[in-house]
Amino acid sequence: MTFGTLALLIAAGLAGPVLSLPVPTMVPVVAGEIAAGVVLGISGFDVIDASEPTTAFLGRVGFALLMFVAGTHVPVRDARLRPALRRALAATALTAAAAVGGAAALSAPLGIPVAVLALPLAASSAAIVLPLLRERRAVGDAALFALAWVTVADVATIVALPLALGDHVLKIALGSIAVAALAACLLFGARALSGHEAARHVRRLSRRFEWALDLRLSLLVIVVLAYVADRVDTSTLVAGFASGLVVSAIGQPRRLARQVRGLAQGFFIPLFFVTLGARLDVRGLDLAVAATLVVAATGIHLLVALVVRQPVAAGLAATAVLGVPTAVVELGLANGQIDAGQGAAIVVAALVSIGFAAAGVRLLPTAAETPAPATGTRAPEP
Repeated sequence: MTFGTLALLIAAGLAGPVLSLPVPTMVPVVAGEIAAGVVLGISGFDVIDASEPTTAFLGRVGFALLMFVAGTHVPVRDARLRPALRRALAATALTAAAAVGGAAALSAPLGIPVAVLALPLAASSAAIVLPLLRERRAVGDAALFALAWVTVADVATIVALPLALGDHVLKIALGSIAVAALAACLLFGARALSGHEAARHVRRLSRRFEWALDLRLSLLVIVVLAYVADRVDTSTLVAGFASGLVVSAIGQPRRLARQVRGLAQGFFIPLFFVTLGARLDVRGLDLAVAATLVVAATGIHLLVALVVRQPVAAGLAATAVLGVPTAVVELGLANGQIDAGQGAAIVVAALVSIGFAAAGVRLLPTAAETPAPATGTRAPEP
C-alpha cells in the first residue's frame, strides 16, 4: 500500500456520489463504488490489488463498519414496532422457508450452494428501507409492517450467515455466542454508566473540547469485538453488527452519528465496496444467476406479503438487500464456495433489489396523502 494506491482508492469511492447525482433516490451510491472497483480491478485495468495485505485489511475494517452501520439502523428502541412484530416474525419465517425451498431447487442448475442462494433470497436490509421510508414519510399499518419485517429479517439473516457459510458450524456458533455475550456485557455496562453525572460531565467536556469520545469508544468496541471474533474463528460481521446494535439500544447521539458517517461513509465503507468490486469478475458475470435471484427474491417477498394479508408495496419494500449479499460474496469468495463471476451476479441482483424497494416505498401512503385522524388520535408512522 502506498499513498498513490490510497489516493486511487479514495478517488474510486467518489464514483458512487457522482453517479448518484442525477437521480439520488434511484441509483444507490454503492453501485458507483463497486463499478469503479470493477473498472480498476481484475475485470478492468487491474491496477488495484485487493489481495494486497494492507488493502485487504482496510477492506475488512470497512466491512466491519458496514455491519456496524447496519446494526445502528435497526430500530430496537422504537416502541411503535412492537404491535407489528408478531406478523413480522411470521413473515420472516415464511420467507426463510420459501428461500430455502427455492435455493434447494435452484442450487444444482445454477451451480451455487444452497446456503449461498438462500441467504440473499431471505434477507432484507433495514439500512436501506428505513431511510427510504423516512424520506418518503410513509405512514400507516403497511409501512410499520414493512419496517418490522425488514428489521427482523435483517437480524435473523445476519446472525445465520456465518453459521451457514462456515466450515465448522459448532465452533462458529460458540464464537458468535461469545461475541454476542461480550456485546451484551458492554451494553449493560454502558447503560449503567450513562446515568451517572460523572459520565455526563465527561461527555460535556468531550463536546466542548472536541475529544470525540463517543466515536473513540464506539471504535474501541468494534475493534475489541472484531479481535475476539478473530480469536474464536468467527466473522467480523458478527462483531460489527453486535456493536451497532449496542449503540442503537443505548441511543445513538447525533454527534456520534455525524462522526461515524464521516469516518465510515467517507472512507472505510467506500473502500470496502471498491475493493469488493476489484475482486469481482464481471467478464464472467452469469446473467442467468443474477436474473434468477432477482425474480426469485421478488416473487418470494410478494407471495409472503399476500399470505400475511399485506399490500404488494410492503412486499416490494422488503426485497431490498445490501449487507447480507455483500457479506455472502465476501465470505463465499474467501472460502471458495463461489467464484468471482457468481459473486458479481449476487451483487448485481442486490443492487436491482434496491430499485424494487424504492418503487414499493413510493406505493405506500404518505403523511400528506393520509386523512387527518380524529381528535385525540394520531396516525401511525414508521
